[in-house]
Amino acid sequence: MTPTDHRTSRLPSLTGLRFIAALMVFAFHVAWERFFRDPQVQGDYADVVNKAGWIGVSFFFVLSGFVLAWSRREGDSAPSFWRRRIAKVYPGHLVTALVAFWLISRTDGMLAAAGTVDTDEAITNLLLIHSWWPEYNIFLSGNAVSWSLACELFFYLAFPLLWRGIKRIPTAHLWTATAVVTAAIICVPLLAKLVTEDPVMMLPDGVASLKQYWFVYIFPPVRALEFVLGMLLARVVAEGKWFRLPLIVPIALFAVGYYLAAQEVPYLYSLVAATIIPIALLIPAAADAALRGGGSWFASKPMVWLGERSFAFYLVHLLVLLYGHDWLGRGKNWDTTQAVFVILGFLLVSLAISAVLYELVEKPGMRLLSGARPRPAAGGAARPADRGTGAATAGAGDRDEAADGEHGADGADGARAAKVPSKT
Repeated sequence: MTPTDHRTSRLPSLTGLRFIAALMVFAFHVAWERFFRDPQVQGDYADVVNKAGWIGVSFFFVLSGFVLAWSRREGDSAPSFWRRRIAKVYPGHLVTALVAFWLISRTDGMLAAAGTVDTDEAITNLLLIHSWWPEYNIFLSGNAVSWSLACELFFYLAFPLLWRGIKRIPTAHLWTATAVVTAAIICVPLLAKLVTEDPVMMLPDGVASLKQYWFVYIFPPVRALEFVLGMLLARVVAEGKWFRLPLIVPIALFAVGYYLAAQEVPYLYSLVAATIIPIALLIPAAADAALRGGGSWFASKPMVWLGERSFAFYLVHLLVLLYGHDWLGRGKNWDTTQAVFVILGFLLVSLAISAVLYELVEKPGMRLLSGARPRPAAGGAARPADRGTGAATAGAGDRDEAADGEHGADGADGARAAKVPSKT
């Protein structure tokens, strides 16, 4: 695969991986809801998934940089790129944010999170700038997972400038640049120690200074390091500088990094630093395997279908968990078998709503706002410039609409602390 023709190649395995990352976020938020009545079972479950949300977000950010660099359009203008990216993320965000603010504003007493909607919170959230404030009631406002979309919006705005610099890096120095960015990510918690420690924020898996947590995990310029890492890795693969690595190797390293994050490293390092190297190896390894014609379970049709809807799933799942639990009875829990069925029920409801959001909001929004052309009819031959690239096409006909599983992201870690302090 040469650097000039790589963008005509599809990477469906990355789409499947998107859903795995989104499912990790879901599993983390399930632990927060404490569905299991047995304290031992609840504790064991929480111990297993207590870092899954953080890692899912990091995966999305690296993947976002990888896919957008991979599927870039030569000669594309910055305004055209920005329009397509906003068309990808904003319609779904707007719908779920409005639903979230409506639910928060309910005053009939049924919902534990009910209350008034602050104007500053609503405006910053709807404009996707709320992650720039080190105040949990702002960066976790509305649909709390949307903080990661504010980061993604910053990445998109910076992408044309970032790519201009990255494409000038000599091929021989790509690995050096990748190592430098990785080292910077690992050192972020050390820099955070310079940030004022008070006040303390109660988190699902520990306690941290609010501002240090915000700096390490929420602040868009800091999280942009992961996005840049993904961009560099895309160039490494495209330029033929990637070394062949069986997928089992980064998966095994991921398991080791997860254990270190959960058990061994200081809290701030557990959020991103402990697992960034396995993530940085997994994404290009999966892409390289796909380019060489290697199949994987991640590229199967069911996984691709789920991956294409992973962004919508990410947007709706926390609202389903929070307010679904409120509807069943806030604080209610169940015997182990019943709790498993409750969790599976919430998973299926989240998938069903995400499928509707994808079909009725996300896809039409991309077509309307990005000016995307319809796909060729079945059996028609697509021109090379129109073929799906990146993770997989999302149905809008635009090469880079497919892709990045923005992220989202984990998002509401601390949201229950923000809305219902007694929960933590």
